[in-house]
Amino acid sequence: MTTQYVMQRDTGGWRIQVWTSFTLAVLASGTGVMQLPSQELDRAFLAIGFFFCLFAAFAAAKTVRDNRDGRVDTNGWIITVWVSFAAAVCLTAWGLWRMNIGDWQKGYMVVSWMFLISSTFTLAKTIRDRYEADLMTRSNEPAPETRPA
Repeated sequence: MTTQYVMQRDTGGWRIQVWTSFTLAVLASGTGVMQLPSQELDRAFLAIGFFFCLFAAFAAAKTVRDNRDGRVDTNGWIITVWVSFAAAVCLTAWGLWRMNIGDWQKGYMVVSWMFLISSTFTLAKTIRDRYEADLMTRSNEPAPETRPA
């Protein structure tokens, strides 16, 4: 039995909201890292941790979406994606926990980090939804007629 999907495109308002949220999350995280009253090494570690989480979240979102109807990725790839995502989250959390900064600053960094991860998943889904809707539209269009020369 084949799976049937209903094509429902996201509204322009939704896409603006998703991109705005992602941009604000990146700006909030970047500003927090740059303004953190800490050593340069701590800020660099946190910036790398945030980037690691960002890229791992994109990879996890893509892997979940690619394998929703049946496995297309190898077990090794799936394990790598999930181990990387877990490592990114755990190492970034550990780095935040051990930093010698105030509680409100840690709270700000945790909230901006979670905002970054959640908006990354939402952005990945929105981009993929648009791509799949475009594919469905193109596959339903009749092929252009060609005349022999």
